[in-house]
Amino acid sequence: MQRSATQYNLSEISTRFGLELRGDGKHRVDGVGTLAAANSNQISFLSNPAYRKDLATTRAGAVVLNEDEADQCPGHCLVAKDPYLAYARIASLFDPRPAAAPGVHPSAVVAESARLGRDVSIAALAVVGEDCVLGDGCTVGAGTVLEPGCVLGDGCRLHANVSLGYGVRLGKRVIVHPGAVLGADGFGVAFSGDRWEKVPQLGSVSIGDDCEIGANTCIDRGAIDDTVLEEDVRIDNLCQVAHNVWIGAHTAIAGHCGISGSTRIGRYCLLAGQVGIGGHIEIADRTTIAAGSKLLRSITEPGQTWSAHLSPQPFRTWQRTQARLGRLDELARKVGRIAIQLRKSTDDEQ
Repeated sequence: MQRSATQYNLSEISTRFGLELRGDGKHRVDGVGTLAAANSNQISFLSNPAYRKDLATTRAGAVVLNEDEADQCPGHCLVAKDPYLAYARIASLFDPRPAAAPGVHPSAVVAESARLGRDVSIAALAVVGEDCVLGDGCTVGAGTVLEPGCVLGDGCRLHANVSLGYGVRLGKRVIVHPGAVLGADGFGVAFSGDRWEKVPQLGSVSIGDDCEIGANTCIDRGAIDDTVLEEDVRIDNLCQVAHNVWIGAHTAIAGHCGISGSTRIGRYCLLAGQVGIGGHIEIADRTTIAAGSKLLRSITEPGQTWSAHLSPQPFRTWQRTQARLGRLDELARKVGRIAIQLRKSTDDEQ
């Protein structure tokens, strides 16, 4: 990572984040690094057992880890119940990216009817449409477009080339990464017998506080009601959220997921990468769906982990498996007939 201009000693970090310090509290650090590559001026962390092998030889100035690993650390360490969470908080101290300066770039276009809060930053070539409302401390990146009637709560950050469709509403502290499109028309078409006709998409998109939307992700506007993300939803890059989807609070969705229209996802759910979800189904709270799964039915019992795909196999084995899958119905019928014959034989013997 780029070196930060700010330094902290380990005692300051320990006190700020409520961590147990083992080592020299005066030792100073100015960044973060991996266990394998960190130097004495950087903090690293250990949360995944796969990287435990790097702990003994690390040159990191300090390591964030749990109590069970602390005795194996060769240098200073910070003991945490959740090392990854503690690392995330510490790493925020060393972000080298400067905060956007308040003000409107001369090349930006801001409608006269738009209302801007205090300390708003609007970058080059951005467009803010009629009747938009931007709360205090909002940042609008270069080339970003807000169509009329958009509302941004305090502290929102839209990176470069984001598009918000008509009337999209964001809560407070929402982050939208480059290229994301919120509020484009949902995929609504009706077949008239010989051609498709467009179904007007009259809803909008409503995003709760503290959500984060990844780069090039698309969230479609609702057909009638809004597409809704409750608070603290985190969506990775290159995801598709179709019209009238509802995503419950604190749900996290990894890259390349596709969620079909009118699906309702509960709170605290986890969708791994490349999950595909069919339309008009419901997913219970605290459901986890494994990577690559294709879910076509509702999940009604909360707290379960689901997987809906076959594990990888050598190609020739996969060919045989596919051939046998095609005969499952035939085999099931044969097994059924055999079961009936066995029952009859048993009855005759009795």
